[in-house]
Amino acid sequence: MAIDTFIAYIGVYDDTADAEADYELVKKLHTDAGLIDSYDAAIVERREDGKVKISKKHETPTRAGGVLGGGVGLATGLVVALFPFAAIGGGLLAATTAGGAVLGAVAGHAAAGMSRDDLKELGESLDAGQAGLVVVAVADMGAKIDKAMERAKKKQAKELKADTDEIERDARAAGGEEGEADK
Repeated sequence: MAIDTFIAYIGVYDDTADAEADYELVKKLHTDAGLIDSYDAAIVERREDGKVKISKKHETPTRAGGVLGGGVGLATGLVVALFPFAAIGGGLLAATTAGGAVLGAVAGHAAAGMSRDDLKELGESLDAGQAGLVVVAVADMGAKIDKAMERAKKKQAKELKADTDEIERDARAAGGEEGEADK
């Protein structure tokens, strides 16, 4: 079991436009460094009814979500763990039970990779803003990501441990798909 350590970076914003601008800076940072496939990101925004939805996301194709073609990675999983309605409000639940099960599997791993206190703190932080940016990336990009999230009124970074092979196995099992290694 190979546990990878990532850092979940959370930025809280007064408006979605600022979160989107920082999202683009984080994306450019990873593109310029040749690491476009080494991070997940999701923008969450609070709707008029108070519910949270995921309005934009980038998922690493080399981890479970991209492999399955479902576009569900650790950042999206973390948002759904914090705000379960975001899966519905963001249109992430596929029209099948399997799509919801894959999302649930990734959300479960994202939540299990952090302490309960960290999860609670992150959820409360995101509750304080109109929009948020969640980035899950390797720890050595921390200072650069922190700088790229320049418009955030509040920022936090929390360690997230995940076994990406196990996530992929669970997501495949939930989706009813067999990987080459499973055959």
